[in-house]
Amino acid sequence: MKQPHIRKPEWLKIQLGSNVTYDKTRTVLQKHCLNTICSSGRCPNQGECWSRGTATFMIGGAICTRACKFCNTRTGHPLPLDPAEPYHVAESVQALGLKHAVITSVDRDDLPDKGSAHWVETIRQIRKLCPSVTIEVLIPDFDGDTELIDPILRERPEVVAHNMETVRRLTPIVRSRATYDCSLSVLAQIATVGLPAKTGLMLGLGETEEEILTTMDDLRQVGCTILTLGQYLQPSRKHYPVYEYIHPDRFTELREKALNKGFRQVESGPLVRSSYHAERHLPPR
Repeated sequence: MKQPHIRKPEWLKIQLGSNVTYDKTRTVLQKHCLNTICSSGRCPNQGECWSRGTATFMIGGAICTRACKFCNTRTGHPLPLDPAEPYHVAESVQALGLKHAVITSVDRDDLPDKGSAHWVETIRQIRKLCPSVTIEVLIPDFDGDTELIDPILRERPEVVAHNMETVRRLTPIVRSRATYDCSLSVLAQIATVGLPAKTGLMLGLGETEEEILTTMDDLRQVGCTILTLGQYLQPSRKHYPVYEYIHPDRFTELREKALNKGFRQVESGPLVRSSYHAERHLPPR
């Protein structure tokens, strides 16, 4: 039976807005021909973040080799990697005057190393040009290949994230290739080397409260300490449907439950995305 369309509640409607900082961010990104998950993912916080001079850079091109049912990023056969992209990202971080840079990527299953070396070079270029900038990376699963993930971890970014996206039951339905256990293993690898492990869940896909809490327990068991919870928003009618709009009060309750389970930092709200307020997730110094 087809899921009926659910009208978006008033408290989920946002104003994109624009100001001088927003326009500067857009100009810098366009100048260096860079992609952002802010745009490709149709993030509802793009206006707020860009107005604060914050953006999440998406490396590896604009075309993903996977076709997850929740994601608005283009899928297909990617172009070859741009060897100048790591430096252009670093240039943009410098031009925007960022104190904290967030980097993510499309999946590049077409490459022998799935883009691992490109990730390493991007981190190194930022460190070289902007040595005082802290870095958060939101990495793919690399099919769970520890030898491809290790070189990125050896660069010691301040925070390493990998998104679970949803609960175990819904993973094979909404994710095209990634598995629940593989994502847990990636987070375990991050935590094992002593780096802050972070993940994000989308809610409103049809998961139950019990499944959410079980996923939290699984995450804590592998050492994940930072969690984001946000409302799934259907990018288009061809994507996976929204089964429920979660009220802000319930997000508040889930945040308290997550903190009680031992998470160090929890961002929970309808418009929260994995890189929202990322600068707050840095480990204490």
